Amino acid sequence: MRAVPTAIPEVLVLEPKVFGDQRGFFFESFNARVFEQVTGVKRNFVQDNHSASVKNVLRGLHYQICNPQGKLVRVVQGEVFDVAVDLRRSSPTFGHWVGVRLSAENKKELWIPEGFAHGFLTLSETAEFLYKATDYYAPQHERSVLWNDPALGIRWPIDTPPILAAKDASGHCLAQAECFP
Repeated sequence: MRAVPTAIPEVLVLEPKVFGDQRGFFFESFNARVFEQVTGVKRNFVQDNHSASVKNVLRGLHYQICNPQGKLVRVVQGEVFDVAVDLRRSSPTFGHWVGVRLSAENKKELWIPEGFAHGFLTLSETAEFLYKATDYYAPQHERSVLWNDPALGIRWPIDTPPILAAKDASGHCLAQAECFP
């Protein structure tokens, strides 16, 4: 596995070693020892989540203000545009975002540390998205930053309005969002 820094150095694209032949392929999607070696990050993952979405569904930008979650995300079917937004006020990249295309084909994973909002847009007809989280889901602490906040300027690859959950349509702009120190 190889870790590739993004424009926000703590957010990493992970490229697994894929072994393939005429029968198909094999790769380790997670190995704690290798993850720590290539990222320098040691975390205990306590929850795995799996979602399915249709084209143009945008989920996010979510975070938990208490019990923040680090996430290791990947796509096992289809393709998404995955986004992480730095919500750490003390960070030189506060309010900056990175976006990466994750797909079943490219098998890339994205490490999003605690202190970031996370979201994704489904680009294919359907997509199945898996992620490991470093803390348990705590709905009372869940927050949402507005996906199209002009202050963030995220360049979502979509020409029509996305399909949103009510909580995502009513997210806060960064200026009003609860953020991390």
